[in-house]
Amino acid sequence: MDLTAGSGDGPLWGMASEDLNSTLLSWSAGKGTPAHRNDERDVLMVVVDGSALVSVAGEPVEVHAPAALLIPKGVARQITAGEHGVRYLTVHRVRPGLQIRRRGGGDPAR
Repeated sequence: MDLTAGSGDGPLWGMASEDLNSTLLSWSAGKGTPAHRNDERDVLMVVVDGSALVSVAGEPVEVHAPAALLIPKGVARQITAGEHGVRYLTVHRVRPGLQIRRRGGGDPAR
């Protein structure tokens, strides 16, 4: 995939294999993701253009392309694009599919 293709704010494209999920995102200056937390997977963030301020567990980390940042599972993160915007790729293991469970966490419904 061409990491320079596409324009706009937010996800530009995504791809998945049996093992990995990847999404290319782009944000204009000052825009980005709200604070959120992924309890299931570590996420590799690869900055391919521009810069961003990434808050990881409340600690600010400034990243400039080309750079990579490993965001551990279970910590809150927020990404805000720098002065000239940011374009980055996220990569993580595929999450398992949703399962319907009985109330109380019993075995999946059949």
